[in-house]
Amino acid sequence: MKHLSTVCFIARLYIRSRLEYRAALILMWVAQAFGYASGYASIWLILTRFDRLGGWTWPEIAMQLGFHLLAYSLGASFSFVQMRNLEDVIRLGTFDTLLLKPVGPWAYLVFSGLNIGYGGHVILGFGFIIWSYVQIGLSAGPAMIVFLVAATISSAALVAAIMTTIGACALLWGRSRYLYSIFFGFWQLARYPLNIFSQPLQAIMLTVMPLAFLSYVPVATMLGKDVPILGTAAGPLTLAAGPIAVLAAVLHWRHCINQYQGGGG
Repeated sequence: MKHLSTVCFIARLYIRSRLEYRAALILMWVAQAFGYASGYASIWLILTRFDRLGGWTWPEIAMQLGFHLLAYSLGASFSFVQMRNLEDVIRLGTFDTLLLKPVGPWAYLVFSGLNIGYGGHVILGFGFIIWSYVQIGLSAGPAMIVFLVAATISSAALVAAIMTTIGACALLWGRSRYLYSIFFGFWQLARYPLNIFSQPLQAIMLTVMPLAFLSYVPVATMLGKDVPILGTAAGPLTLAAGPIAVLAAVLHWRHCINQYQGGGG
């Protein structure tokens, strides 16, 4: 509990420093929202011409896009900038000092750099989900709401776990930032229904780089659509993907910490 109160205090300090320039922060949120909205407009234009994409209508794909953006922003706020900058922290020798702090280095890195710059992502993601939910006419029963919340948490945990795993590689190799280009390549593909891709790529996005669980699998489960390869196991695996990825990330992080020999190798 003492360590928890410490990291919460660190996070509050960082958030307060970011809120010193509220106007700039809000403008950044608005700019981000418009940037993503313009990108999604191209998908909407395709669907106005062809009506469906892989059997998915625009409201259904809008729900996937909203889920994709919301889960990513929640997970990335705890991991992306912090883990992307880890190689610089190692190179400058700053990481060695973190090993002497009373809180773990991962907790300190994450909460001292908690990114609240994803406000635009969250607002746009929520907006897409609510609009599509109404357009599709899904039931708003307790079971559906619980699944939606649990799937969002699992998807966000999946993102944070993958980014932590990538960042931790810098403890072994000195660099890891270039690996994020691979992540974002698959992240872009995860915006679209999985069934439009070839089966080998579907398998990769469900296992090696499991970003299909970011939005496609949970949304397809809610809509009652067939999920390639997974079938009826899609629902339970949606909720298990995040915790499994977190466990793998924890083991990888500990291994990298144990093998770490300093910025000089």
